[in-house]
Amino acid sequence: MLSHMAPDMVAEAEVETNAEVMASVEEGPTETLVLADISCDDAYLTVPLADAASLPEWR
Repeated sequence: MLSHMAPDMVAEAEVETNAEVMASVEEGPTETLVLADISCDDAYLTVPLADAASLPEWR
């Protein structure tokens, strides 16, 4: 007997059309990758550079 499972749906995210996103590497005791949306206050993400995916890994 087969049962029906609901699909695992994720709500579509709203995307800002005028967003300006930049990336940089902060040097220090631990190099850190910083991704920031400069068109929005306090919209940034940091991760240790060693843990960040390289461009070929993202493809």
